Amino acid sequence: MIQEAMFYEKIEDNRVRCKLCAHRCKINPGKRGICRVRENCEGSLFSLVYGAVASEAVANIEIKPLYHYYPGSRAYSVGTVGCNFRCRHCQNWLLSQKAPEEASLETLGPLQLVLQAKMAGCQSVSWTYNEPTVWYEYTYDGAKLAKEAGLGTSYVTNGYITPDALEQIAPYLDAFSVDIKAFSEEFYRDVCSAKLAPVLEATLLAKQLGIHVEVVNLIIPTRNDSPDELRELSRWVYKNLGPDTPLHFNRFHPQYEMKGLPPTPVKTLDLARSIAIEEGMRFVYVGNVPGHPHENTYCPECGTLLIARGFFEVQEYKIIPQNTCPKCGEAIPIVGEYVGEE
Repeated sequence: MIQEAMFYEKIEDNRVRCKLCAHRCKINPGKRGICRVRENCEGSLFSLVYGAVASEAVANIEIKPLYHYYPGSRAYSVGTVGCNFRCRHCQNWLLSQKAPEEASLETLGPLQLVLQAKMAGCQSVSWTYNEPTVWYEYTYDGAKLAKEAGLGTSYVTNGYITPDALEQIAPYLDAFSVDIKAFSEEFYRDVCSAKLAPVLEATLLAKQLGIHVEVVNLIIPTRNDSPDELRELSRWVYKNLGPDTPLHFNRFHPQYEMKGLPPTPVKTLDLARSIAIEEGMRFVYVGNVPGHPHENTYCPECGTLLIARGFFEVQEYKIIPQNTCPKCGEAIPIVGEYVGEE
């Protein structure tokens, strides 16, 4: 469905300036923004993908990854086409790098989305698979309805949303799994066609607005894997988001335009985790390595295994009641109650 966009202004010569993401595209009549899904129609900006779903599924919340938000719960997950990044390693490029007319899309209105989530027994709705910001109008309406229906909400995002747009959706957005893709402007320019600074700004703002934030960093060999860069990232998270922020270092597998690189060595992921722990981070995870012991949550004080995970599922949960370590009593920062069998 086509719907007039939020967050734009009309400028000279029938052009518009989109103010939804940090690109702030100036768009000529009949043209689209970088995202490919927002078009200037005779001097007004329209979303071309309101309720236009390219992919939907019921998924474990751990897949997002969100490890400290209602562990064991299920999220009704939806995505469309388009993205405001051009990541050369994108795993979902068949969706993210397509325009609406190039894909098979089904209409799913925001009310229907919420009803289907409830009928599927989900505890939340998640906008994922592509960048949720690009169909902001749909996510905003859906998030409001989801909250009214008692469901949680989450963005799996690159963090390129503008402060104004994030502030407006914040009362209805519970969780923010943000991919800080590297800690250098060079990487963002060359690999993503974007900038790092706006991502950090939005991530910090999400934290300040009371949204639950988890940070993901996909480590790509030779591109963003230097110990110094990993340390800078860890220090930034510690200083700006706090030591209890879940930090996920994920393994890269060759995709899209980066098929010539090898998968990330596990020892690199282990090194990244060690560096983050040295910098004061208390909950650091290794992802995309099935069976790795640091998929699990351990007490940062006494080392007791608290949440055992496997294949993105909670297998054991040992911090009931009151989210404390059963051995030493340390408080464990988990949002919401465990959803699963005790």
